[in-house]
Amino acid sequence: MDDLIQLLPDNIANQIAAGEVIQRPASAVKELMENAIDAGAGLVKLIVNDAGKSLVQVVDNGRGMSITDARMAFERHATSKIRNIDDLFRIRTMGFRGEALASIAAVAQVELKTKRAVDEMGTCIEIENSMVKLQEPVAFPNGSSIAMKNLFFNVPARRNFLKSNAVEMRHIVDEFVRVALSFPAIQFVLISNGQEMFHLESGSLKQRIVQILGANYNARLVSVQEDTDYLNISGFVGKPDTAKRTRGDQYFFVNNRFIRSAYLNHAVMTAYQQMIPGDSFPLYVLFIDIDPSRVDINVHPTKQEIKFEDEKLVYAFVQAAVKHSLAQFSITPSLDFDLDPAIQQLDAVSKPVSEETRASLESSSLFKAFTQKNQAHIIEPSSRSELSHWTPLRPATAGGARGSEAAGNPQNPPPGTSAAGTDDFSGKQHQEADRGPAGNQPDAANRFQSLYSRFGPEPLFRNEDQIRLLQLQNTYIACETNGGFLLVHQQSAHERILYEKFMNAISGNHLATQQGLFPGTITLATADAVLLLELLPDLRALGYIIESFGKDTFIIQGSPAGMESGNEKKLIEKMLEHCKHSGSEKVFPLREKMIRSLAWQQSVKPGTALSETEMRSLVESLFRCAQPNSTPGGKPVFMEYSKDYLEKVFGR
Repeated sequence: MDDLIQLLPDNIANQIAAGEVIQRPASAVKELMENAIDAGAGLVKLIVNDAGKSLVQVVDNGRGMSITDARMAFERHATSKIRNIDDLFRIRTMGFRGEALASIAAVAQVELKTKRAVDEMGTCIEIENSMVKLQEPVAFPNGSSIAMKNLFFNVPARRNFLKSNAVEMRHIVDEFVRVALSFPAIQFVLISNGQEMFHLESGSLKQRIVQILGANYNARLVSVQEDTDYLNISGFVGKPDTAKRTRGDQYFFVNNRFIRSAYLNHAVMTAYQQMIPGDSFPLYVLFIDIDPSRVDINVHPTKQEIKFEDEKLVYAFVQAAVKHSLAQFSITPSLDFDLDPAIQQLDAVSKPVSEETRASLESSSLFKAFTQKNQAHIIEPSSRSELSHWTPLRPATAGGARGSEAAGNPQNPPPGTSAAGTDDFSGKQHQEADRGPAGNQPDAANRFQSLYSRFGPEPLFRNEDQIRLLQLQNTYIACETNGGFLLVHQQSAHERILYEKFMNAISGNHLATQQGLFPGTITLATADAVLLLELLPDLRALGYIIESFGKDTFIIQGSPAGMESGNEKKLIEKMLEHCKHSGSEKVFPLREKMIRSLAWQQSVKPGTALSETEMRSLVESLFRCAQPNSTPGGKPVFMEYSKDYLEKVFGR
């Protein structure tokens, strides 16, 4: 029988190995930019076309390569950084394993042009499918240019797994930003399809952060600097007011290499305890400088996951450094017994109390309440009382009746109520506010009965003219049923209503738009601008008319009809944060993230008083939904309390 085991051809072996290193265009961006940095470049220019699918090119002004080195660079495991096994534990460069260029050459058409300062002519090499097609001298400035063309041209199945251009471009921007943050002393430029997206001049780390994240962070960053015998920690963290509800801009670098570490992220989060809400995430850009022998960076092909020799010690140092920094800049709560000199200059502190002023104070009822025996709990009501302009919380009504129903059902709900303005129930507020209670609507019970019929063989509501609704704590709606009652969470219900309404709009039933009298503008960080461009068609279906207006700036021409105007900018910024950081796109597509965010933001919030009409319309709209029992995120919308359960609880 013939032997079965044989060695794979080099080109196939290289394509298999390339799958670990080059997963998408952004993978090549990372590897090529890191090579440029290792070459000592002061300027790194990244050029991409078609989101990197047709071209990824990195041009640098580094030291360049000789003819021999240019040819050897594309061999597997060819590296200038490792000479013996001990060198693996002293790595300070970005690349070292010699896989990047070989992997790129296995799955793309590659053109390299390079020249050293000592050479008169440069070298040009063209490689396709790991085979050298051309090598010749060429006139070229000092440095290198590596162009990767037609990624996965020889592996069509893998090319089919690439995402849309907008998605792939966002991954490229992410990698570009991480490398640019690592080396603020280097100038970086990103050009996409002939348009310059980033132009980052060399400078300090703070300047680089502001260049990338936006000028509004300039006064909201706190410096971190702790030097120890074991490691050094430096960088910046955001003040508590920069914390966001989604996992925003958070960067850890170890020896200038970007890493992912849930463990160290937890260290930062604990340093912010009691300063930010538990569901918020702080901004940080932190660098850990540590002896390479105490770190293993070779545990993952992308080198973004590493192992520390003593993780607990690093955790403690990071937590302490952030805490100390926040305390040093008077951000953490503290007791200060030294009066501000400006306060000491005030008349109330520096000048003695006159007899006339003292007599006036002592004659007041408020003074007597705290000086006379057993009077601390009494405030004398009188027309001349200092509190005469206060009004009682509820009027005194005979028999302890329910006080003022207007408190729970105001004729003019507070401004927060209008946050619900994009669905049917709030739109009816002005039209139906004068129609009176539910008893004047004889078909209400029948409407509810048909809505609830899907939940069981028996109708959920009695067939009578009035279905009683009661708002509790301005958060829950109690709704009486045949066999008990429902307790509906008003925000969860509204989220479900808006979610299905937006999904229906995306499917073709576009929502109406109201033109703004004065169009608003919004300027975003470049990465956010790329994301918003991708979302514009879907936003238009939801009633938003947003147009690009120059670099990273957009004009908001219109918003959904019925929605409260004026908060579009804040809504868009929050929506972009949710889209960037609320889970993997494999689990939640970008459109899904957008719709969930908008539904959550525009839903009526706890603490908002609803009128009888609004409550009724909300409940009706909920049970017209295809899935009324849960929010888009899976939270329950209502709880049902049956009569049997209630009697069991009370032992009846």
